[in-house]
Amino acid sequence: MAKNRTKFVCSNCGAETVRWMGRCPQCGSWNTLEETVEEVLPKQLRTTHEVVSGKRPQKLSEVNLENHERMQLSMPEVDRPLGGGVVPGSVILWGGEPGIGKSTLILQVCHAMAKAGRSVLYASGEESEAQIKMRAERLGAADDDLFVYSGGNLDAIVSEAEKEKPSMLVIDSIQTMYLSANESPMGSPAQIRDCTAVLVRLAKSENIAVMIIGHVTKEGNLAGPRILEHMVDVVFYLEGDRSYQFRVLRTVKNRFGSTAESGLFVMEGQGLKGIEDPSKYLLRDRTSQTPGQAVVACMEGLRPVLVEIQALTVHSVLAIPRRIAAGYDYNRMIILLAVLERRGRIPFSTEDVYLNVAGGFRVKETAADLAVALSLISVRGDVAVPQNLMALGEIGLTGEIMPVSRVTLRLKEALKMKFTHFILSERNKKEVLAYYEAHHLDEVREHTVFVRNLKDLMEAVK
Repeated sequence: MAKNRTKFVCSNCGAETVRWMGRCPQCGSWNTLEETVEEVLPKQLRTTHEVVSGKRPQKLSEVNLENHERMQLSMPEVDRPLGGGVVPGSVILWGGEPGIGKSTLILQVCHAMAKAGRSVLYASGEESEAQIKMRAERLGAADDDLFVYSGGNLDAIVSEAEKEKPSMLVIDSIQTMYLSANESPMGSPAQIRDCTAVLVRLAKSENIAVMIIGHVTKEGNLAGPRILEHMVDVVFYLEGDRSYQFRVLRTVKNRFGSTAESGLFVMEGQGLKGIEDPSKYLLRDRTSQTPGQAVVACMEGLRPVLVEIQALTVHSVLAIPRRIAAGYDYNRMIILLAVLERRGRIPFSTEDVYLNVAGGFRVKETAADLAVALSLISVRGDVAVPQNLMALGEIGLTGEIMPVSRVTLRLKEALKMKFTHFILSERNKKEVLAYYEAHHLDEVREHTVFVRNLKDLMEAVK
C-alpha cells in the first residue's frame, strides 16, 4: 500500500525540508515553510511512461523531424525571440507584472495561429468564456479555430486537449491550475511543479505547443519553484512601465534559438503592436534643443535602439541632496556623479539630480555612461548638446572612457536617424575608422571625436 509522508515546502522558493524551521535554509525567507502530505508509491510502481511503453534509444541521424517544422505566426516581434516560430511540442513560459499585457499578447498569438488554419485551445482559470470572448472581440481575435475552456482542473483540460488535438494549448495561468490527485492548495509550489510536469509530458507525447502564463512576485521573479523555469523550453518576460505604452519581450531561456533576441511593442487600443523601427518611435517628438538632453544607441537583443537621456539639476535645500532615476540604474547614476565630481571637477554634492530615459525605455548597459555624463555636463553648464550628436562609451572609476561592443551596429542605426557627429572611446577608434573607410564616410569621420578620459570629453564639449 502507498504510505503518506509529511514534509515542509517553502512557498517562496520551493525548497523542501523534513522538519519545520522558522527560516528557509535555501532562500532565507521567514515563516514560509508549509506542511504538505504526499503519497509515496511502492518501489515497484515508480516507473515512468517511457519505461512501461518499452521505448528504446534511437540514433540521432534516424530521428524524424517531419512534424517539427516551426509554425510561423506572421508576428515578427514574437517570431524573432522564438527563433523563427513556434516549435511543435515546445513548452513556453510567459512572465510579467499584472496588467503589463501578457494575456493580450497571448490572445493575439492565438489569433495568428488560427489565421494560419491551426486550432488553439485557450484554458483560463481566471476568466469565464464570456469574458475571454469580449476581450477577443475587442482585439479582433474572435476566430472559429479558437476554442476556450474556463476552469482550473488540469486533468479535464488535458483530457480535452488529447481529444481535440489542437496545435497549441494556452494555460492562463499556471497558478490557477490544480491536479485533483495533489492535496496541496492551488498555487502552491507542489501544485505548480506537478501541473507543469503534466503539461510538459502532454506537449512531448502529443506534439502540442503549450504556452503557460505565470504570475510574478513583487521582486519581479516568476511565482513558484525555480524548477518551473528549468522544466520548460522557453522563458519570456514581458517588461515595461504601465505608465507608458512601450513594452519589451525579453528572452531568458530558449532551447530553440538565441536568448539575445527580443521583441518591441507599443500598447494600443487593439492590443500590442510590434514596432518595426523602435529608434524612430522613441525619438519621434524630439525637435527642440534643451540643456540636459543626449542620445545614445543601446542594444536591445541584437538590435540597436536610439534613446534620449534627460538630466535635470536644481540647487538642493536638503541636508542630503535628492537623487532620482527613471529608466536608468540608480546605483550607476551615483557612481557617474561621483566620477564627474572627483575626476571632472563638476560639483553635484549640493544639487538635486534627476535622470530620465524618455519613452519608458529602460537602459541596462554601461555603454550609455558617456551620454549620461554628457547630459549632466550639459545641464550644469546650461549649454544644449547639438541635436545631431551622439555619445557612446563606458566610464570607469578613474575617469577613463572604455570601449563598447557592437559599435558599428550602433553607428549604422545612428546614421540612419541622421546623426552625423559622434563622441566615441579611443579604444573603438580602429574598428570605427575601418567602418568609415569601408562605407566611404569621410565627412562623418571628420565630425567624430575619440576621447580617452573625462578631460578629453570636457575639451570636446567646450
